[in-house]
Amino acid sequence: MTKWLDGPATEEDVIISTRIRVARNLSKYKFPSRMSVEESDDLTDDILNTMKDTLANNYKFMRIRDLNPREQLVYVEEHLISPSMLRTKDKSSFLVKDDEKATIMINEEDHIRIQTLSPGLNLKESWEQCSLIDDELEGELDYAYDEKWGYLTACPTNVGTGLRASVMLNLPCVSMTGNINTIIEGLRKVGLTVRGIYGEGSEALGYLYQVSNQTTLGQSEEETIDKLNRVINQIISRERSTRNYLKGKDPLKLEDKIFRSFGALTHSRIINSKEAMEHLSNVRLGWAMGLIKNNNLKDIVKLMIDIQPAKIQERFDSEMTEEERDIARAGIIREFILNMEG
Repeated sequence: MTKWLDGPATEEDVIISTRIRVARNLSKYKFPSRMSVEESDDLTDDILNTMKDTLANNYKFMRIRDLNPREQLVYVEEHLISPSMLRTKDKSSFLVKDDEKATIMINEEDHIRIQTLSPGLNLKESWEQCSLIDDELEGELDYAYDEKWGYLTACPTNVGTGLRASVMLNLPCVSMTGNINTIIEGLRKVGLTVRGIYGEGSEALGYLYQVSNQTTLGQSEEETIDKLNRVINQIISRERSTRNYLKGKDPLKLEDKIFRSFGALTHSRIINSKEAMEHLSNVRLGWAMGLIKNNNLKDIVKLMIDIQPAKIQERFDSEMTEEERDIARAGIIREFILNMEG
């Protein structure tokens, strides 16, 4: 998988990906947390029947309960579905587009969550794609909507537009200098939030951070996108200026950190996820700064996904202990570097 990472990516030295998600509910059904399995199946059938003549030909449909635990986690690690879908396995299902750039999640926290993914900074186009899918569904389904409050959602924080726009950034330099906490606090003051690589409650591995809007009420989708875009560009400038500062202040120290990471990845025989992600982020920084000259390093983002626990077990089609995964992870990374250098 990871097909969604294919294609051109703007600001790719700092930006990993863009995600747009809208939450929608159908007026005639209870919220998913209140529904029985039978009711959730009825809602799923309604959505699938609606999509027969519009979107379905380009999508693959799966029920969470029909996937084994490893397969479920792979879709989470690929960022194609949210981790919270696995908490309601008996009710949840999803449709993923052939190119993986769009997912329609059914019976997560809300009846419908439409997600679009793209590499690099791509907020406007991702929103347009998400809005197009939303319009197709809204033309056939009776959404729960109030003239005053907008789209009604299971959680009050999503009422209004139901829009969550997020950008995943790789911020090794502002993290190294200890400025990341100042940035996070500043973002909160302007109504934005920072999460880890899998969203709410997840860890920021490898200096990867998701920045997204908190406000869904009182401003339009376009205003939300424009605001986030402006702030993201400011963070990009901050990371680049910090990079230049570190390079000018003590270039050997920065280069040593980058090449030590490259050496660790080249020679390690056992490595855990957290350590691997940090080293890969440092090597990616070396590529972005032109210190490590190899265009294959653009694929490091895919490698970061491929070395996650479920992805490793999928690769070898085997249930593994943590130590076995750490050994396999080291081998996958060495193979990547060998192919890169060859």
